[in-house]
Amino acid sequence: MEKNGNTAIQTVLKRTMSNTTIEKIRFHLSDELASMNVIIRTSLSTSNPLMGRVVDQYLRTKGKQIRPLLVLMSAHLFGEINDSTLHAAASLEMLHNATLIHDDVVDNAEYRRKTPTINKDFDNRIAVLVGDFFVSTALQEAIRTKEMTAVLSVAELGKELSLGEIDQISNARDRAIDEKRYFEVIGKKTASLFMKCAKMGAETTRASKEEINCLIEYARLLGLCFQIKDDIFDYFEDKEVGKPTGNDLRENKISLPLIYAVNSSEGDESDRMRSLLQRGELTDEEIAMLITFAKEKGGIDYAYKVMERLRKEGDGILQKLPDNEWRSYFADLFDFTISRDF
Repeated sequence: MEKNGNTAIQTVLKRTMSNTTIEKIRFHLSDELASMNVIIRTSLSTSNPLMGRVVDQYLRTKGKQIRPLLVLMSAHLFGEINDSTLHAAASLEMLHNATLIHDDVVDNAEYRRKTPTINKDFDNRIAVLVGDFFVSTALQEAIRTKEMTAVLSVAELGKELSLGEIDQISNARDRAIDEKRYFEVIGKKTASLFMKCAKMGAETTRASKEEINCLIEYARLLGLCFQIKDDIFDYFEDKEVGKPTGNDLRENKISLPLIYAVNSSEGDESDRMRSLLQRGELTDEEIAMLITFAKEKGGIDYAYKVMERLRKEGDGILQKLPDNEWRSYFADLFDFTISRDF
């Protein structure tokens, strides 16, 4: 009984600490975030009543806005935030949201962060068009940075995110149980966006090319870690996460814990799990078996070890960057990514 109580207390403390970290960063950037959100709302304003209603409803749930935070932090690390920084942050946040809207259509998702998706509240046609509207507006905001490199970055990112989604679909169809292919997908789908956030934020200051490249690599590691942690949520039932257990497996998406568990184990049980994954179209009972197998064979522990390795590698990169409070916030952001519960 005491053990369970201590575990509950530790969970609450961990959650409080992770939330405190991100809220501390948000507090220091509250004015800049507010200005960026005004840019987003203004740029998405339209005389079309239906588009206006859909956009307004969507913008009510902004989440933690980790990606624009990364843009603003990158600028602060090397200098001061300016109008170009704010337009860059708005551009990347809208492109990110466009991909979420389109992903919900591709995945037939009905909820995101416990809120009905656009395709559920309206339909797929409207969701696709709203997503396209966000993409076009993101490019418009990139132009307003008055930097052609920003426009190029957004265009490159759009291609990279699309290819990442295609690769993920391809892996699902192939029933790929391959760690290399997994990292290639999350590199394109998640890390690429983090990298552009760091790049575009830093480029609005007087950072050197060497400094920018260091920060881009740090953001790549952070993005990989962010997606690994996101995938871990799928192995646990937690109402706070807002994501049903085994949802990825229902879509034939095989993530790092299960990839490791299957590939590092031998025997009849491992062969049986591999056969289930190769077959696809899993029942709830089979999904539960695979999740239990991943946990018992050390898949979750392995994923945490990988994240810790990425964090340690990132710490080495940070030492090459300006020694100021923003550098410490980047380290805090990595710790938050590993400990977060949403």
